Amino acid sequence: MGIVKISDLMHENLRVAGNALSRSINAQAEHWMRVGMLTEMYPALDYREICQLLIRAELAGGMDISLAASGQLGKPGASPAEKH
Repeated sequence: MGIVKISDLMHENLRVAGNALSRSINAQAEHWMRVGMLTEMYPALDYREICQLLIRAELAGGMDISLAASGQLGKPGASPAEKH
């Protein structure tokens, strides 16, 4: 685990969003980072599809960037054997 420096405004945004969604500041930051990472890797997917990828990754044991980058998490709605 490392330390990431963020602006005071971003920290406040994380606090507000985390409170609203019953997440800690760290959990909210990690959620936004995962969503952002997958959005960059899969720009054609919408938020619902990104969330499906996150759920699929969790069921597979957690988010592994090498699996996401290789398409091994699959497309939302696709069979597990079909790759994105």
